[in-house]
Amino acid sequence: MKRRDFFQMMTGGAMVAATLPRRSSATEERDPRERPNILWISCEDMSPDIGCYGDKYAVTPTLDKLAAEGVRYANVFSHAPVCAPARSGIITAMYPTTIGTHHMRCQGVPPAYVKCFPEYLRAAGYYCTNNVKTDYQFDPPLTAWDENSSKADWRGRENGQPFFCVINITTTHESQVRNHSKQMLDHIARLAPHEKHDPAKAVLPPYYPDTPIVCRDWAQYYDIMTLMDKEVADILRQLADDGLPEETIVWFWADHGRGLPRAKRWIYDSGTHVPLIIRVPQKLRKLAMPDNPDAVRPGSVNDDLIGFVDFGPTVLSLADVKVPEYMQGRPFLGSQKAPPRQYLFAARDRMDEAYDIIRAVRDTRYKYFRNFMPHLTYGQDIDYMNEMPTMQEMRRLHAEGRLVGPQKHYFLETKPIEELYDTEKDPHEVNNLSDDPQYKDVLERMRNVLLDWMKETGDVGLIPEPEFEEMKRTGGVWQKTAAPTFTAALDTRSNKVKVTIACATPGASIAYRTGNDEKGKWKLYAQSLTPGTGQVIRARACRLGFRDSEEVTFKVVEGAVALQHIAPAVEAAPHWRENLDKTDLLERLRAIKALDGSEADAIPKYLDALNDPYGSVRYWAAVGLHTVCLDSGTAERAASALKKHLDDPSPIVRIASAEALCDWGQEAEALPVLIEAMEDKSDTVRLNAVIALGHIGEKARPALPQLRAATKDSFGYVTRVVKYVLQRLEQTPA
Repeated sequence: MKRRDFFQMMTGGAMVAATLPRRSSATEERDPRERPNILWISCEDMSPDIGCYGDKYAVTPTLDKLAAEGVRYANVFSHAPVCAPARSGIITAMYPTTIGTHHMRCQGVPPAYVKCFPEYLRAAGYYCTNNVKTDYQFDPPLTAWDENSSKADWRGRENGQPFFCVINITTTHESQVRNHSKQMLDHIARLAPHEKHDPAKAVLPPYYPDTPIVCRDWAQYYDIMTLMDKEVADILRQLADDGLPEETIVWFWADHGRGLPRAKRWIYDSGTHVPLIIRVPQKLRKLAMPDNPDAVRPGSVNDDLIGFVDFGPTVLSLADVKVPEYMQGRPFLGSQKAPPRQYLFAARDRMDEAYDIIRAVRDTRYKYFRNFMPHLTYGQDIDYMNEMPTMQEMRRLHAEGRLVGPQKHYFLETKPIEELYDTEKDPHEVNNLSDDPQYKDVLERMRNVLLDWMKETGDVGLIPEPEFEEMKRTGGVWQKTAAPTFTAALDTRSNKVKVTIACATPGASIAYRTGNDEKGKWKLYAQSLTPGTGQVIRARACRLGFRDSEEVTFKVVEGAVALQHIAPAVEAAPHWRENLDKTDLLERLRAIKALDGSEADAIPKYLDALNDPYGSVRYWAAVGLHTVCLDSGTAERAASALKKHLDDPSPIVRIASAEALCDWGQEAEALPVLIEAMEDKSDTVRLNAVIALGHIGEKARPALPQLRAATKDSFGYVTRVVKYVLQRLEQTPA
């Protein structure tokens, strides 16, 4: 689908049922009871470091057996190297950079046509449950799941009803690698001797120093994978106890790469390459691969490129539910199977409190990176990541000058604008080929593919977060979904009242429950209802990124219709995506970032761009001048221009200008701008202000009182940055 087409798609609230395709036309009359069950078992922070993937250090007998009974997928990659953006793309089948859920722990407002894909399954008769992690970058709507809890499984469904069940195992999370509590050590101690991993036998990637501390983390990472493997065994045992293995397609996958430095949070393969194993029962192989059922026979290996956005559409395809055209994912199984991908894409944006913008594309062999903030080091402080002993060890050895070879890469002061790796010859991605003339054609091909993808998908990553937050929610105000309304008509043939529920908010979904139980489970509204006399219907409307509506009720009294609530008409504000696509902002941003690496030749263009009507473009102009203008002559000219922007209407432009001026010795005028920005009502403006204060080092010392006060800031990421800034300033004599 062309970008202009799927961005023009509108979903009216009054036609909400029409947005939920129930099944493909080829299976319109198929009984839902004939459909396959689908079980997802997901884990966290884990690369394909499993025995069945050839890892001899791993002890994963359950997963190895599952792979022997199913298909092992060799080239599956996350589009993001951290949980929330990764899971946002999975649940919507859309790139986070398209729908605005790309920054870690942001609160996205996806376009109206975007829904959580289980809604389509529910509308088709599936029982859908999630246990229990969501992390979608927006609150999970009532309409996504029949049950979303720590007790959710397949057992609450109606007799014979097909299910889609997700069980999220958290045992392998990053935090457990460094967990040396008595409870964790007791868990590991209960492993059999052959199941424990000897740190002395750890085979480390070349970018890690080989020290006892690093090897201990590596060994515990493998120990907790063995613990997780046992949990998978328990889940599969329950499935077998219920007599369901021959009716159920089982998936096992991880949400991104291993939870260690230079893996999680980074879009190298160590952060994005994940395991995927799918077991398809014999009776369902024709359904999974209509043209070649043997492709999913036991012990198969599939080398196709598969991305996370493909997961949801593949489930819909297996369930014979039509895949909506707006989805960017492609089914790789089922009746709607698409041709294999030639390329996969990945993005890194703000990771917790640290900003960066990196994009990557890979084919089956080469991987290309574009660093859009090359002036920043790879090794920015991220408080949560710094708790890992391996990270502390790397920082200690770096400070002592004892890192060698690829180990030093993480601490380079700046990044190259481009990186290119031959992952076949260099699986750890440590030999950058971007300057090698032998790979010029590969570099240009991959560069163009990435830029075309950014353009076609409407990548919003170059919009500074404070500017984007204002686009999403003007003044920080959340929109609220309009309350549902009821329309009732008497069916003269059955003498029953037929009730239709609608919502005026475009893209809204409606949840309802019937009877007198005010705590009953919410059902997804997908077609009109026929309540009996005296029956109460309770309904709420929701939309991704909006506040839910209030609950409203409807009742049929003695054959007459009694409306207990009629919602007023609501005029929906234009969506940020709709507004953005009417402008040329993204084109202008790509153009100014094309100047990266032009050095002095770019200065006149940056100066001109300071007059751009868009604050986002002016921001990058200020950053570009700061990066390029190093000698006194060019800096003086740039400083004169940036001074005029210390009162720019855009706070992010003021911050970027002030940081540059402070760096050039003009902090008397510029530092007050950063201090003032620390009081801004916007969380992300304050975050950018304290990051800038951290960058200017000693010149931030006059702001110590304000920094100390900011340790109580309401936004946790601000307090994390402030902690590091204060550590540096207070440990250094004035």
